[in-house]
Amino acid sequence: MKLWELLGRVTTPEGTDMTLSRRGHEYVIAADGKDLMSSRMHGSEEALATLGCAHLRKRPVPVEEPCVLVGGLGMGFTLRAALDELPADATVVVAELLAAVVDWNRGPLAPLAGRPLDDRRVRVELGDVGQTLRAGPRRFDAVLLDVDNGPAAFAQDRNAGLYGNDGLAIARAALKPGGVLAVWSAWDDRKFEQRLRYAGFTVETERVRARLKQGGPRHTIFLGRLPP
Repeated sequence: MKLWELLGRVTTPEGTDMTLSRRGHEYVIAADGKDLMSSRMHGSEEALATLGCAHLRKRPVPVEEPCVLVGGLGMGFTLRAALDELPADATVVVAELLAAVVDWNRGPLAPLAGRPLDDRRVRVELGDVGQTLRAGPRRFDAVLLDVDNGPAAFAQDRNAGLYGNDGLAIARAALKPGGVLAVWSAWDDRKFEQRLRYAGFTVETERVRARLKQGGPRHTIFLGRLPP
């Protein structure tokens, strides 16, 4: 059996030990030894983008120069799926807290999702995704959040603020009319659905397989829609 090879390690501002490891063709990013994501299962991360950007394709009149925020780069699969959904004049802003994760996506992880960071439509903003959301009201047509393992913070305590009432109000203010907030989660969360409604969103949830048609555990995509 092949052993895991450590490719990268970084300590987050809150002291979490984040690692990138490889065994054969599989890559895993872990937080304090607990797996956050694996290259074997990324279908639900792609579904986050396809569901979160679907309204931009379905409008009778195409949105000119759409702007989408991807919160949390991960292994680049959500970013790749968003780019595949969007037109040539789109802008995709990637908010990533850790410069090391960006470096991993330009290095050993780059081929997994077809080198999405090389796309000229991509803008990387290093820092907390909350700062990016607060920076520009009505900036985004869609906000795609895959931070930690969902609304219950897993790796970073600060991420809990994204999913509380104040964080959802900030996300709403960052969206254009008719915009969509899409949130990836490893599990259902009825209280989070209630908070989305309280923040003024119309809420839908989609349960998707980690490997889509190939199976795997079920994950949840929360979709909060604003009126046009």
